Amino acid sequence: MITRRATVAGLGAALVAGCTGAPADPRRVVIGASPTGVPFSYVDPDTNQLTGAMVDIAAQLTRQLGLHPEFRIVPFSGLVPSLMTGRIDLIAAAMLRTPAREALVGFSAPVFAYAGGLAVRNDARGVYPDLAALRPLRVGTQIGTRFVDQLREAGVNQVSTYQGLGDMLRDLSHGRIDAAYGDDPILRMILRIGPRWAVHMPAEFHGPGKEQLCLIARKGSPLLARIDGELGGPALGRIAPVLKRWGLEPSEGHA
Repeated sequence: MITRRATVAGLGAALVAGCTGAPADPRRVVIGASPTGVPFSYVDPDTNQLTGAMVDIAAQLTRQLGLHPEFRIVPFSGLVPSLMTGRIDLIAAAMLRTPAREALVGFSAPVFAYAGGLAVRNDARGVYPDLAALRPLRVGTQIGTRFVDQLREAGVNQVSTYQGLGDMLRDLSHGRIDAAYGDDPILRMILRIGPRWAVHMPAEFHGPGKEQLCLIARKGSPLLARIDGELGGPALGRIAPVLKRWGLEPSEGHA
C-alpha cells in the first residue's frame, strides 16, 4: 500500500496559513484515487504519480469546470470514508455504482460499465460458466467491493479478501486460493502487463452483469451537479478517446 506523509515543512506552512487566516482556494478540488486499479487508477512506478482512465476523466472534467484538481492516493477501502469525512471531495477509481453505496454517497452520470471477471490457474480442470460454479472453491476478491457481495449471494463461502488484485493473482498462482474474482478490465490488464503467472481467464465465464462506473461525491454536492451538467453535453463525447487510450472500448461499456 502506498501512502504519503506530510513533511515538517508542509505542516509548518499549513500552520502559518491557519494563523494568517489565508482563505482556501474555492477552485481547488481534492480527488481521491486508489493506487492498485490499473487501468482506472494506479501509481505510475516511473513518476510515483496517480494515473489511469478515471484519473484522466476526473482531471478533464474538473478543469473544464474551471477547477484545480489535486489528486491524493487513498487505499480502495478508505475512499468512501475519506469522502464522507471531508478529506477528499471526489472519488475517481474503479468503484461501481451499487444500492449500498448510493445510500451513503452520490454518483455522477456513468462514464463506463463493466462486469466481474474470473481467473483460475492453467492447471484447473473445471468449467466455470458463472459464480455458482465456484461454490466448492477458495475464491479471492478485493475488500470493500461489490464482488464480495456477489460471491456471497451466489453461495460461495470460502472467500478471502485482498487490498489489490495483483496480490490476489499472486496467491492464485501459488495455490493459496483456487480462483480470483474481480474487476474484469483490471484483471485483464494485470495479466497482460504484469508478471507471467500461470493463470488465465476462462472464456466461458459470465459475471452477474455490467454495473456503472461513475465519479463519486458527497450526497447533494454542487460539484456532482456541475459534473453531470458537463456529462450531459459535449464532454461525454470527449471521454471516449480517454477510455480508448487506456484500452477500454466505449462500445463495450460506455453508458
